[in-house]
Amino acid sequence: MLGLILFNKPYGVLSQFTDRGDEPARATLSDYVTVPGVYPAGRLDRDSEGLLLLTGDGRLQAQIADPRFKMAKTYLVQVEGEPDEAALERLRRGVMLKDGLTRPAAARRIPPPALWPRDPPVRFRKSVPDCWLELTIREGRNRQVRRMTAAAGHPTLRLVRWAIGDWSLEGITPGEWREA
Repeated sequence: MLGLILFNKPYGVLSQFTDRGDEPARATLSDYVTVPGVYPAGRLDRDSEGLLLLTGDGRLQAQIADPRFKMAKTYLVQVEGEPDEAALERLRRGVMLKDGLTRPAAARRIPPPALWPRDPPVRFRKSVPDCWLELTIREGRNRQVRRMTAAAGHPTLRLVRWAIGDWSLEGITPGEWREA
């Protein structure tokens, strides 16, 4: 049995092995990972990309996914507009969302990362600039990064989870996986 799989989840793929939704069928993990007995440790929304960890070890799965363990998750986030230092500081202090104040995040502007093209591409608007942030959080509320950047005045255009703890996407292309 494999201990841990690092999977680069493409945009549009569900973070589960079956689709219980309506027709037409949507892409799932089973379209990419055929290893029996592994399950995702946490989730990524269908419209998010990047690192998803899969394991058959229940204790490891809990340690990765359970917010009690405060495992760092690093995201590369393309946002609308150009956040100033005050907007970044809001993210760093924690943002008030409908479900309460988030934990403080590490947040900084970064140059556009060398990522694969997204299909479909992110919408481009000449009149609205965008930029990239690196955001590291230690909790995992539903659509948290998207809600945080929107609360700071900069909606998310593209979201790629780059790392979870010491594991990263380095060298893994979309739809591919490797053992850790």
